[in-house]
Amino acid sequence: MVFPHDQCKKAFLRHATSKIRSEDDLFHVRTLGFRGGEALASIAAVSRLEMKTSTGKEAGTKIVLEGGHIIEEARSDARKGTEITVRDIFFNTPARLKYMKTIHTELGHITDIINRMSFSHPEIRFEVTHNDKRIFQTAGKGDLKQIAASVYGMSVATQMIPVQTRTLDYDISGFIAKPEINRASRNYITTIVNGRFIRSFGLARAITNGYHTFLPIGRQPIVVLNITMDPYLIDVNVHPTKLEVRFSKEKELFQAVEQMVKNTLHQQTLIPSGQKTSIKKEKSDQPQFEFDHTIFERDTFSDVKPEINKGLINPEYIRETDSTGSNIAFEEEQTWLKDKTSDELLSIKTESNTVNIDRVPKMYPIGQHHGTYILAQNDVGLYIIDQHAAQERIKYEFYRDKIGEVENHLQNLLVPLTFEFTQQEALLIEQYKDEFEKVGLFLEAFGQNAYIVRSHPYWFPREEETEMIRAMVDQLIHDKQVNIHKLREQVAILMSCKRSIKANHYLNIEDMQRLLDDLRQCQEPFTCPHGRPVIIQFTTYEMEKMFKRVM
Repeated sequence: MVFPHDQCKKAFLRHATSKIRSEDDLFHVRTLGFRGGEALASIAAVSRLEMKTSTGKEAGTKIVLEGGHIIEEARSDARKGTEITVRDIFFNTPARLKYMKTIHTELGHITDIINRMSFSHPEIRFEVTHNDKRIFQTAGKGDLKQIAASVYGMSVATQMIPVQTRTLDYDISGFIAKPEINRASRNYITTIVNGRFIRSFGLARAITNGYHTFLPIGRQPIVVLNITMDPYLIDVNVHPTKLEVRFSKEKELFQAVEQMVKNTLHQQTLIPSGQKTSIKKEKSDQPQFEFDHTIFERDTFSDVKPEINKGLINPEYIRETDSTGSNIAFEEEQTWLKDKTSDELLSIKTESNTVNIDRVPKMYPIGQHHGTYILAQNDVGLYIIDQHAAQERIKYEFYRDKIGEVENHLQNLLVPLTFEFTQQEALLIEQYKDEFEKVGLFLEAFGQNAYIVRSHPYWFPREEETEMIRAMVDQLIHDKQVNIHKLREQVAILMSCKRSIKANHYLNIEDMQRLLDDLRQCQEPFTCPHGRPVIIQFTTYEMEKMFKRVM
């Protein structure tokens, strides 16, 4: 954005930059700010601000404000563009200034904002410096993969998969990380809607549902999604910070996102490598040492101070240094990333990530470790298979399909089951008793807040009837409905876990081969139903490198 010379002073007046011209514009908001155009005026009122701007066709304008008052106006160079410098923020409002946190905390908030803006506007170049040292930089080439590399690091970016889908109302694209790259927090799920960073519990849940059985319990994926839609289908004026929105057709959007993630993962070979490799970079001479220098790993997010780790990323490289401090490794990586595109980043992969024609290659067992892990090999390398997780996946898909085909017959009980509930649970049971009867569960009143069950659906697993009925009641309390499909899937997971071979169970070669062949026939053979990995691979190259046969 540039300002003509005669418009510079007006830009700092209240409401001067408002984009709302009529009431209809409130329902077609395409900009980030629309509360009256007071952002620039508000910032200038509490800081010392300098703006240089030029249209490129004439001499530019330089204007300096202090506390919202113009103290200097002059001509500047004619380089097209606008540069705004804000200094000494809250210098004239000491009551607000004293609530400022430490440099690390405030810098963490700033970095969080810049990360969001980088993802939502990848076509704009962003750069953050602290104590004259660059701590963040993007190229501004419109490449989300490059932004992800700058934010999360190269090791994460090279493990991200492009996704894209389109419906009548939504155009969705972005990148999702392989299940082996996960975090403990949902803060790493980034959703951009019409160029605006948002937080949506429904969208995050749709994404994690797409990763169903791919992620360990309690872990969350790293995802960057860009969603484009008609502004009429979204209400952004829900929360003062504009982080929360409402969708007119949210069910269709959530289904499209979930199916897109599922379909993409289903097409991938998701065997993690046992050898963690790093990106090679040329060595450079370090001019000086910093003995108080703290080293942060690019992938480590758990060891950072809590106040910093609240945002999208961990600002690993944020620290107070003197004017002579250096951060050569980071600057080298940022310079190296700046010239990379998504295609080039995708090509930076280890040999273990090569996609085979079959999602799981043919493997030949050679032995067993501690009666728990099967060791197998082929022309590619060595494989370690968790025998319990492998059979758990095989039986899960078998029971899931079989239970789904079971008719809604009832199993009568010789001895009725008795249940006692709280007053609140009893009221909900009475309210939704018809829902239980539709799925074959008949609860008869048996005293105060007590019920007996004389029959239950035939597909309930043996000796698990009480737990299943409790699960149905809990589901009704939380979701206000009984989801039979979800319950049957839980039964399939339970049955597969209890009926699979355990650790310290020794197998012969024929049994191992049969187990590996059955695993290859699974739809999703890479994780057990709980999201734990089934197979780990060591390629021949990785093993030769570990034994120093290749350098």
